[in-house]
Amino acid sequence: MDTVIVQLPDDTTAHQRGIHRKPRLLHMGPGETKDFGRGAPGEVPAIVLADPGVSRLAGRIEAAGDFWRLSNFSATSTYVVENLEGAGEYIKVAPGRLGAPVPFEFSRVVLPALDGTAAFKVFAPQHAYAPDGAGPDHGERTVSPFSLDPTSKYFLVLVALCEPRLRSSSGAALPGAGEIVERLRALESCRDLTRSAVNYHIDYLTSAKLRLRSVHEDDLSPSGPKDGGRVGAKREDLVTLALRFNLVHEEHLALLPRRTPAPCPATAPEAVTPPAPAHR
Repeated sequence: MDTVIVQLPDDTTAHQRGIHRKPRLLHMGPGETKDFGRGAPGEVPAIVLADPGVSRLAGRIEAAGDFWRLSNFSATSTYVVENLEGAGEYIKVAPGRLGAPVPFEFSRVVLPALDGTAAFKVFAPQHAYAPDGAGPDHGERTVSPFSLDPTSKYFLVLVALCEPRLRSSSGAALPGAGEIVERLRALESCRDLTRSAVNYHIDYLTSAKLRLRSVHEDDLSPSGPKDGGRVGAKREDLVTLALRFNLVHEEHLALLPRRTPAPCPATAPEAVTPPAPAHR
C-alpha cells in the first residue's frame, strides 16, 4: 500500500516551452527510501533537483507508516518543510540531521539554490485518526477550551481577520477595523456593522472566548502610539492562536462575501498640445 506520494519537480525545459504535462508522481510504500539531489555522472537520484547550488546527494526521504522522515546530507544548508495546509507553518531540518519526522499531510520540501530555491512536494494521505467518542464514557464531561460559534458575527470578524494569513503567507498584514467592516458589509447580517462593533467583537474574542493574556503597555514599543500598539498586538495574538490550533481554516473562507474584481480605471483622454503661437 502506498503511504507516501512524491510529486517530482516540473520539467523546466517543457515549462519554458509552454508544454503542460501531468505532474509526475513517485509512489512509496512503508520502509521505502528515495534520494534527492543534483546527481552525478552515472548516479541519478530518484528526485532530481537540477540546480548547481544543490548537493549531488542532498538528502533522503523515507516512508514510515502514515508519516515520513527527511534526512539532510548537506554540511551547510538547512532545509525547510512547509505545511501546504497551514498558514505559514513549517519545520527546519538542520545540516546533517538524519530521519527527521514530518507530521504534515501535504508538504513542500524547499532547498536553498542558486536560482532562488529548489523544491518538491510530498503527500502522506494515509493519516490515522481516532473515531469520535474514543476514550472512557464515564466521569465528568470535558469542557472545550475554545467554544466558538461559526454562525456568530464575532466568528465572521475572526475569519476576516485571519483571511490574509490563510490566503497568502504568515507575514501578511492584518486588516484594521475599517477594512473588516468593508470586507463584511456585503453580508445581510453585517449591513449595520461599524468599526466600534468590530473592536467590541475583537475584545470579546480576546477576553471571553479565547482568553488571551492582556497586552501590557510595558511590552509595547515606546516609539509607537500605545493604543495602536495594543490593538495591533491583540489582533496578532488572536490570529496566531486561531491558526495555530486550527480554529479557523480555509473552509471557513466560504463564510465571507465573494471578492469582486476591481474595475479597470478609465483611460484618461490624451492631452491635446495647444498650437504654438504664430510669429508675426
